[in-house]
Amino acid sequence: MTSEPQRLQYLEAMGLTAWVSRYVLPNARSTPACDWELPEAAPEADHGERLHALLEEAREQPAAPRPEAPAQERAVRPPRPGKARAALLGDIPTSPEPDSGAETAGPAAQAPGEALRFAFQVACLEGRWLLVLPGEQAPGRPQLMLLANLLRAAGIDSPLPVFQDFRWPLQEGLPVHEPLEEAREGLKAFIAGASRRGWAPRRLLMFGQDDTLDRVLSFEAGHCPLFDLPAWQAPSLSELSASADAKRALLPQLLELGEAWRDAAGEVPDER
Repeated sequence: MTSEPQRLQYLEAMGLTAWVSRYVLPNARSTPACDWELPEAAPEADHGERLHALLEEAREQPAAPRPEAPAQERAVRPPRPGKARAALLGDIPTSPEPDSGAETAGPAAQAPGEALRFAFQVACLEGRWLLVLPGEQAPGRPQLMLLANLLRAAGIDSPLPVFQDFRWPLQEGLPVHEPLEEAREGLKAFIAGASRRGWAPRRLLMFGQDDTLDRVLSFEAGHCPLFDLPAWQAPSLSELSASADAKRALLPQLLELGEAWRDAAGEVPDER
């Protein structure tokens, strides 16, 4: 079987450029853009002559049987051609081969960590206000009725949208090096992809609290920097349904939400 370096030499001798396909892996950090140094132009040569010269050289040098490497040298094996090519493309860093008799120095490679785990239900009210309910369970009929009544009390007379669930991580078993940043990037990609369904979020409303989700969203004084949106957080629907005091304390905030809703829509409130 022709080795990878020989195959590249044959293609180069025939005047063909070899291209390596690239794939986007889940949770992979985007490759930084950079300017590649163009190779110096080689003198013009007959591609047919170069190809025949390589073929003759391959015939004259038959492949010799590979000797058995000592056990001590197997631990420090030079990189395979595929890894070398990836290093040239910038996928993996290149490093000099360590001495077999000396210990490797320098910091160890960053070990994969454990992904953050959280789940929530999300919907978008008229395509402009995100409604987030932390937890894996979808809201039941009593909770949906309470949510509709709360919005109606705020002066938002709009039918409730359909909630859908989101769970992180999306796939188990993948290596994780920056759990918080990767979770944020995954959440941003999910909301950005929802624009195909007509979502254009302008505000975020969350009923309930989850330590991990709060850390990912990182609310700061009524603002969500992750989406660069105004944010508002209230007790969970379960707590509101069981406590009249919680509903009473929430009423002034609901009135402010109603004003923000009408201002964003350009509506004039009814004065009766």
